[in-house]
Amino acid sequence: MLKIFTRSSSFIAGALFAALLLGIAPSQAQDAGLDAEVRQTWKLLDYIAVDYPEAVADGAVINEFEYAEMQEFAATAQDSIASLPANENQGALVSQAQQLRSAIDAMSPPTEVAALSRGVAESLLTAYPVPVAPAAIPDLARGAAVYAEQCSSCHGLEGHGNGPAAEGLDPAPIAFTDPARARERSLFSLYEVVTQGLDETSMLSYRDILPEEDRWAVALYAGTLSFTPEERQQGEMLWQCEEALRVQFPNIESLVKTTESDLAAQTSADTARALMGYLRTNPSVVEQDTEGLLAVARARLAESLEAYRAGDVSRATTLALSSYLDGFEPVEPTLRARDNDLMISVETAMLEYRSRIGAGAPVDQVAAQKQAVDDLFASAETTLSVAEGDATAAFLGAFTILLREGLEALLVVVAMIGFLTKVERRDVLPYVHAGWAGALAAGVLTWVVAVYLIDISGADRELTEGFSAIFAAVVLLGVGIWMHQKSLAGQWQAYIKDKLSAVLTRKSAFFIFALAFVVVYREVFETILFYVALWTSGNGQAILAGTAAAAVVLVIITVVLLQTSRRLPIGQFFAASSALIAVLAFVLAGKGFAALEEAGMLPVITVDGPRIDWLGIYPSALPLLAQLAVVVLLIVGFAINMRSARAAAAE
Repeated sequence: MLKIFTRSSSFIAGALFAALLLGIAPSQAQDAGLDAEVRQTWKLLDYIAVDYPEAVADGAVINEFEYAEMQEFAATAQDSIASLPANENQGALVSQAQQLRSAIDAMSPPTEVAALSRGVAESLLTAYPVPVAPAAIPDLARGAAVYAEQCSSCHGLEGHGNGPAAEGLDPAPIAFTDPARARERSLFSLYEVVTQGLDETSMLSYRDILPEEDRWAVALYAGTLSFTPEERQQGEMLWQCEEALRVQFPNIESLVKTTESDLAAQTSADTARALMGYLRTNPSVVEQDTEGLLAVARARLAESLEAYRAGDVSRATTLALSSYLDGFEPVEPTLRARDNDLMISVETAMLEYRSRIGAGAPVDQVAAQKQAVDDLFASAETTLSVAEGDATAAFLGAFTILLREGLEALLVVVAMIGFLTKVERRDVLPYVHAGWAGALAAGVLTWVVAVYLIDISGADRELTEGFSAIFAAVVLLGVGIWMHQKSLAGQWQAYIKDKLSAVLTRKSAFFIFALAFVVVYREVFETILFYVALWTSGNGQAILAGTAAAAVVLVIITVVLLQTSRRLPIGQFFAASSALIAVLAFVLAGKGFAALEEAGMLPVITVDGPRIDWLGIYPSALPLLAQLAVVVLLIVGFAINMRSARAAAAE
């Protein structure tokens, strides 16, 4: 049984680790070829939405060539979607594409065709995600310079499509000042045209000519040319006065994906025009502060309750998850650093809200829980409203974060080093050191990515923490049972001499590296995100001092543990190590399943009980069941070990 369990643990852990090394959830893996195909199909759909009015008006064809092109593009898009890798959404996508083709064949109104085309395009990106936002806010001034240098000869300095090189071009260059065309064009679509070019036109691809940041910058600038100063000024007033409008643009991705017509469908044509003119000229305002993020969390929660009242449980659940991941989770590290108890209260209350929705609780109970979350949001706003924390709070925040996160990884790594030293296999120690050192290097890379390249989403963070914790728990469970077995065996020196060289093969050595890497990286990953949030509160010197103090304490603990392990007899060492590793497996199992719940991958079923973070105990059914499974497997494994030891002693 033990051998079967160990092999199964290795297989499961290996699969999870492979997914983590790829940096993606297993269900989201896509290669570059698929990415390009999805982008190309999206571009065709966008082209239909924008150019169909040039082909049909009042139920009649006004341009035979354009109409034939619309039919061809719609058919190509449907065929492309049908050829994509199968998933649960593909059938619905193909049906949507067929509806679009039928609408074009019937010469339906441009507004209807545009809505259908946009719907297929949005569903396509949902089913087959590709990056749709810049890594940083595009530089509008840089965009103007690139436009003047690269684009004005055809499109004109002011974007009227009348540059000196435009004469004789067929089709003529796009006039970016055309309000009707601009209404249907998102910044993402402009970026895609700049990047890929347009077939059968003079618009070439700038993928190999301009760096990505310049392509985004010039797309942004082109997207501003149809708006007047008066419209931008009106948009600024709307942005400052209307919280409901700010909630719709929580980040740069929401801005680059939204068209003026999309926004008009939710507000009004005049509001959409003014607001889009302001936001495209001032894109940095969508990078909201904590107050804005909590406003997003409140709005999503209110929408969730309304959906639940209307009987739409699926939408209510999705909006509740969005309230946490898009609104609260980004400010969670800062709140944890300032008031950890309040952070836990908010997180627990939001889980309870989702649990009540999942359980089909009466509306009044769901509404009462929503109000409890709103009250906690108010407390969080008060805590986060202080511009800078004092030096003592910053020091203690940095100290406790590193000590708490570092100790968990340290215990596993020290146990591995102690074991290899004890059994005289120092030749395998480089694999352990390479694992934790590689994790630290990957942590530095994570910091660069999180600060300078992309925003790590709440779901990505929770999935990374969840899968890595479960990986470590599975491996530690098998190792803990194995070490307990050996703690009961006699004649250790003979065992080491005869067996250990076979046990620690190259495959096992790599697995040791993998365990060290994942356990340490999981803690580094979380620590980095906490520190990024903590740094924004100021007091950099106090934060560095707290970090240094925690590092010193961790070094002292390491030395003490290693010295203690050397003095212990080998049987006692394995007994103590097996107990420690069993506890860590229990803790990580709870934390892993809790993280997957927070990411929305698992349903939330809250129960009455305490929350003990350092033991990974949460008042939720699935994490507790996972920990119960760990306890049962440990009891069964230890019982089998003890029975085998007694049988061996009786022989």
